[in-house]
Amino acid sequence: MIMRPKGSAEELFHHRQRAIELLKQGLSKSEVARRIGVTRRTVRRWHHDWRQGGEAALAPKPAVGAPAKLTDEQQAELAQALLDGATAAGFDSELWTGRRIAALIRQRFGVRYHERSVLRLLRALGFTPQRPEKVAQERKPGVKERWLHWQWPAIKKNRPPPGRLAGFY
Repeated sequence: MIMRPKGSAEELFHHRQRAIELLKQGLSKSEVARRIGVTRRTVRRWHHDWRQGGEAALAPKPAVGAPAKLTDEQQAELAQALLDGATAAGFDSELWTGRRIAALIRQRFGVRYHERSVLRLLRALGFTPQRPEKVAQERKPGVKERWLHWQWPAIKKNRPPPGRLAGFY
């Protein structure tokens, strides 16, 4: 899958124009690629396009695919709702799931998203998947820390735990 580079269409257009200007000044494609922050192959393609179609060939192309279901304002509102937390949105815990976010979008904006499609939307908004740390319900506080301090060193390094002599337990 080919991913679109980061930046607005206008910013990318300026990158292409700048690359052509640098090539006209006599810089090598490698040097232009380094300065612009792209691959040499990309510079070669831009140069070829420019030679074939001039400045118009460097112009931004219309975005492919279906238009976004949420406006920029709605996406900003969704991001803020996610930051406010799931309980603030009416859920019984702070865990955000794809299903919960899809329900929130449907409730607030009247737009249907499949729970898997929500993940793409979240990535576009700058969120990353997080998994809650699993904690055993029957876990007793302090037991793990004591075990790590006294038992684990003896098992791991084949030495007695700190403060104890070998053979005298």
